Amino acid sequence: MAELTRCAWGEGSELMQAYLDEEWGVPERDPRALWEKLMLDGFQAGLAWITVLRKRDAFRKAFKGFDPDKVAKFKEKDVERLLGDAGIIRSPAKIESTIKGARIFCEMRDSGEDFADYCWSFTDGKVLKGDGLEFVAKTALSEAISKDMKKRGFKFVGPTIVYAWMQAVGIVNDHSVDCFRRDQV
Repeated sequence: MAELTRCAWGEGSELMQAYLDEEWGVPERDPRALWEKLMLDGFQAGLAWITVLRKRDAFRKAFKGFDPDKVAKFKEKDVERLLGDAGIIRSPAKIESTIKGARIFCEMRDSGEDFADYCWSFTDGKVLKGDGLEFVAKTALSEAISKDMKKRGFKFVGPTIVYAWMQAVGIVNDHSVDCFRRDQV
């Protein structure tokens, strides 16, 4: 069987390869999953994605399956619990940001605004296709989305984090031109 060609970043680690092969760039339309991935990308700030990926199961357990209704109710004792959890990234600012992000998600939903519709509204529901030739850290669109998210109160949503999230959730297909996944997603 011929070896598959992948985006270079997906080589060298079984975990990263599986993530690339099965998840990265697949258009996500579930509001809760979009929010979870945005929060995890916020935890990545200043770190390598593999760090977050290795801890993802612990994050899911610590944040109650990233159920926004449950996380929105977290209190100071929950923050203390999370700060003591060696399985996750124990940044007080990132933990508080996730709790605030859950509250914003719930406020949006309760006012009739679906988070998935919001996320995809920036591209009219369409997947954008990158050129697949060069690495891009941010775009004018990620800057606009970042600005809007910050205005709503989200934290750890700078243009670079937002662009990484856009790639992860398939809003933009940035698989390299020779990656076998490029035309599949």
